[in-house]
Amino acid sequence: MAKAKGYGEAHAYNAPLKTDTYIFQDNGLIPNNRLPLIVRQGAITPGSSDPAKPFEETFRRNGWTNTWRNGIFDYHHYHSTAHEVLGIASGSASVRFGGESGEVIGLTAGDVVIIPAGVGHALINQNGDLLVVGAYADGRDYDTLRDDPRLIAQARQRIAQVPRPNTDPVDGASGPLTKLWS
Repeated sequence: MAKAKGYGEAHAYNAPLKTDTYIFQDNGLIPNNRLPLIVRQGAITPGSSDPAKPFEETFRRNGWTNTWRNGIFDYHHYHSTAHEVLGIASGSASVRFGGESGEVIGLTAGDVVIIPAGVGHALINQNGDLLVVGAYADGRDYDTLRDDPRLIAQARQRIAQVPRPNTDPVDGASGPLTKLWS
């Protein structure tokens, strides 16, 4: 796993965001991806009456749809057919990305994580009433695969076919995803 910190960018409110990136290697059970996982702290301010609504609206405006509200599975899993974005609308969580030997990242309300197809993720613990908004680039359908060595060869092939999105889920065409995933 390689980490690059401090890629600065501005969101719609012109406040600087802390943006971290992580790259995870294929571990034989979870394929991961050569595209970096992107963590944007404080990217979206949760709504006061409906904390999830600003995430849903921002993601939809930027072409990330097929939205859901829930939590994060507490087992390692990945998606081989779609890139996913997670927005923390309320509560906080520690999530391990990249599989068993990956990186545990603390997330709090307002944070957004852009997960390339194939990157494993699992909830380690949560605090408060965790509410997560998920969506997929271009509204793609997603699968949910676990760390099974019998599935990884076909999953790698599907991951290679997933198109890169044209927009960042927070900042659209000018967001850091469009630069970091070029």
